[in-house]
Amino acid sequence: MSVRIVTDSTCDLPEEVVNQQNIIVVPLYINVGEKSYLDGVTLTREEFYQQLPTYFPAPKTATPGIESFLQVYERLANEGAEAILSIHISETLSATVNSARTAAQQFTRIPVTVLDSTQLSLGTGFIVEKAAQLAAIGKTMEEITSALQEVMKRSYVFASLKTLEYLRRGGRMNFAIAKFGEILQLKPLLHMNMSKATALRTRTNKRARKRLLDWLNEYAPYDKLAIVHAGVQAEAEALRDQIRSFFPEGGSVPIVQITPVLGSHLGIGAIGFACISKK
Repeated sequence: MSVRIVTDSTCDLPEEVVNQQNIIVVPLYINVGEKSYLDGVTLTREEFYQQLPTYFPAPKTATPGIESFLQVYERLANEGAEAILSIHISETLSATVNSARTAAQQFTRIPVTVLDSTQLSLGTGFIVEKAAQLAAIGKTMEEITSALQEVMKRSYVFASLKTLEYLRRGGRMNFAIAKFGEILQLKPLLHMNMSKATALRTRTNKRARKRLLDWLNEYAPYDKLAIVHAGVQAEAEALRDQIRSFFPEGGSVPIVQITPVLGSHLGIGAIGFACISKK
């Protein structure tokens, strides 16, 4: 059976991986004032992070509509796909997967399976990449989804934020709590596994970095590991030099700037890891 893989732009997969694995990416929307952009299509990551401090009010994000998914599913059916696996950012963070589910219910030409990745950013991306690799060697839908369920359990994303300001501006946390945190110089930490998003706080950037490295040590060794960041490439490169002992065997650790959809809420300076632990 020919299974094609669909995902959304929050997966943060590099373009070369998307092209090589024949993955279809449905973009989310970034709304800045009266202008609306397609994530990764009409607004680049570099442009977004350069302009983010000047955006008032804060950018808003929106999920693709049902029609966007229907068009993609129709296109893949026309190209000869016999089934579609549509994998998306955790529904605890976004309604994107629900739009895909509604579209899948309406689409009757070929079977469409919609899967909640339970992750975000490259946590989703690594799962999508694995699905595409399995599809390429002829695995059935049942075989692919069964393998992914096991991979999800070993998938983690964890990061530190430089500021609470963007969560406040985006309406993701109470203003008083944000200001109180800034006064105390609290540094938030985010951790994601199996759709469970956990937030922690430390007092300094040094302690935040230590917590990231503690998690990195806890989940080692790795099948896949990447550094994800929001507009701090030099800091990410320095971090990669620091964690060479954790590199997957025979592999490298890519540095990926996160999508503006996520950057709108996390803000400039967010940095952390996406990984899949070994079995």
